[in-house]
Amino acid sequence: MNNSVGNTARLLWAGLRALLVLTIVCGVLYPLAVTGIAQVAFGDKANGSETKDESGRVVGSSLIGQTYNLPKQNPDDPEEAAKPDLKWFQPRPSNGLGSNSVNTQYSLVLSGATNRSADNGAVGGHCTRDAEEGTLCAQVIAAKEAVVADNSTPGHQVRLEDVPADAVTSSGSGLDPDISPEYAELQIHRVAERNNLDVKQVEKLVADHTTGRTLGFMGEPRVNVLALNIALRAMTRS
Repeated sequence: MNNSVGNTARLLWAGLRALLVLTIVCGVLYPLAVTGIAQVAFGDKANGSETKDESGRVVGSSLIGQTYNLPKQNPDDPEEAAKPDLKWFQPRPSNGLGSNSVNTQYSLVLSGATNRSADNGAVGGHCTRDAEEGTLCAQVIAAKEAVVADNSTPGHQVRLEDVPADAVTSSGSGLDPDISPEYAELQIHRVAERNNLDVKQVEKLVADHTTGRTLGFMGEPRVNVLALNIALRAMTRS
């Protein structure tokens, strides 16, 4: 009996020591080491890739897209559609999963794609104005026409065929912070007109904020909309 009690006590004590050691190593030392290395080597990314404006105020993250809309006329009306503020460069559509309908007591940010196929609503294999309302084709056609209407100016007419895909479709997450250089260039004349700027100034602004492929071959050239609009605001205030 005594041997059994002693063996049990030794096993319990060994288990307790292992618990204490592993708690210190895995629960304290390892997280501190990882956090320290991340802060020293990748401080900006570890802190959420925060983006600051010209005054040093944090205005967002370079990894998450933002909308640039006019204030709603009736903020309490959930059915009122937001209208883009056309003095700013506009991001990709952010339809995603739509608004929170699971628990309306909380203002949740929902991320995700619609998961509609490319031919959803197509007529005869092509997207036309006859597409059924609510389908991806109908959504894309309406978005294209809106992009043309918003970005055409008295001296510059945008054509339907000039509208790139990222101007009328959301990303897989619905939170893409970047747009293609083609979509940024399409908006140049409208932004210049709305802000009383020379077109050449805005063209240079877009060129300066265009990032090439990672390591020269990964991904696609892109323009971060938040960084571009921060620079635009600084230009209009100078």
